[in-house]
Amino acid sequence: MPQLDVRSLSEAQIHDFIERGFARIDGAFDRSLADAARAILWREMALDADDATTWKAPVVRLGMYSDAPFLAAANTPTLARAYDQLVGEERWTPCRAMGTFPVRFPSAEDPGDTGWHVDASFDWHRPDFMDWRVNLTSRGRALLMLFLFSDVGDNDAPTRIRVGSHEDIARMLKPAGEAGLTLRELSMAIAEAPSRHETLATGDAGTVYLCHPFLVHAAQPHRGTAPRFLAQPPLFPREALQLQRRDGAYSPVEVAIRNAIGMAA
Repeated sequence: MPQLDVRSLSEAQIHDFIERGFARIDGAFDRSLADAARAILWREMALDADDATTWKAPVVRLGMYSDAPFLAAANTPTLARAYDQLVGEERWTPCRAMGTFPVRFPSAEDPGDTGWHVDASFDWHRPDFMDWRVNLTSRGRALLMLFLFSDVGDNDAPTRIRVGSHEDIARMLKPAGEAGLTLRELSMAIAEAPSRHETLATGDAGTVYLCHPFLVHAAQPHRGTAPRFLAQPPLFPREALQLQRRDGAYSPVEVAIRNAIGMAA
């Protein structure tokens, strides 16, 4: 059996992923890549990193990026091994773009996007994003990922996470079958879900949170001093999740769903 990368996930981290819905990897990519990526994003926004008077909006949303620093950050050996461990070897596809960047700035203004939610995984072609959908086998998404491209402390608008909430979502999705539920339907169900302990996605630049695709999370206003740069790309599946495998070779993503809906052995 090959030796595991010492910086990939431990058995305890995998257990926490199944139970809590996420695993944190410190130093998943090098700080120099974060610095290079931020330089590109500052140019894209046409704002002055050293002049806070140019930071007018509480959040600026930037699109997909496939420049070298972004792809290198998303596809380090450490992360590739972690993807194998959580999703299964040859069951995911390498990241070809970094996803959206909600760059958050210190501001007293309400950013208007701080509601609890899960990220959709299919029907992205629909014009109203609240009609995008999620189903029990997480069609179109193997993981939700949070890439920290700047240092993020408690006051720097860290993503809020409801620990263990992926189990609630699995139970909500079970009766909906293959069609799943829209984000609109899920948002109403999340509002009535039981309370959960909350934690914050903090860490140094280069930290990555690998999250179950059903994990409930939310943004928050920025109360710090330095802008927060975070990407949230999906990890795309090479094959659909399966909740009934003949060989029993379930990934941690699948195990978590099976546990939540009472399919565990």
